[in-house]
Amino acid sequence: MNTTQEQRAEPTTDGLTPPLLDLKLEVVVVPVSDVDRARQFYEGLGWRLDADFSHGDSWRLVQMTPPGSPCSIMFGRGFTDAAPGTVKGTFLVVDDIDAARRQLARHGVAVSEAFHFDHGLLNTRGTSRVPGRDPQGRSYFSFAAFSDPDGNEWLLQEVTSRLPGRGFASDAATLTALFREAEGRHGQHEGSAPPHHWSDWYAGYVVARQRGDSPEQAIEAAARVLSERHGQSAPIA
Repeated sequence: MNTTQEQRAEPTTDGLTPPLLDLKLEVVVVPVSDVDRARQFYEGLGWRLDADFSHGDSWRLVQMTPPGSPCSIMFGRGFTDAAPGTVKGTFLVVDDIDAARRQLARHGVAVSEAFHFDHGLLNTRGTSRVPGRDPQGRSYFSFAAFSDPDGNEWLLQEVTSRLPGRGFASDAATLTALFREAEGRHGQHEGSAPPHHWSDWYAGYVVARQRGDSPEQAIEAAARVLSERHGQSAPIA
């Protein structure tokens, strides 16, 4: 007898696809050889100290967060087997690559000149880096690099605008594009929707798109918002 158990999604009573559970990246582990030195380095960059716990001489854990980042880093002693300096190519997104480079330089950090990748083929191996910003001036394609005292390398990536569904961004251009997209989708389905305030539908749609959902999935998410807030189960379809 086959004892393998298969989990299947239970159908919903309102005919909508169940929402995916959030899986939020919270922490990146950065292996270091000297905890005090690493803490001093990242504090020197203006990163927030969230915690510094220790248990005797064999275990210590430090958590720090870059300015404006929802994700933190952890480093310490006795909680990772990774070799110090082996984390390469962790991205730090910035609005202005040149301003970010100047700020790092003011903190005494050796930061590379701006570069882009040959043929746009991004990699974290340190190869195919071409001097200068992206010749086409595209968002996502201009970089700079710096390392901590152990050699863990960070990539500064300039993101000036995001495509819908590419993660949360607060810049005006991105939000304008999302609101206009939501306006168009809402107009297509408003007639078949239960009575509601437009802001409820927009909120559900925009948040879903920022999480990476497709427009069709975002429409279902907006319908779920109406159902949860107003007790209306009819989908917008």
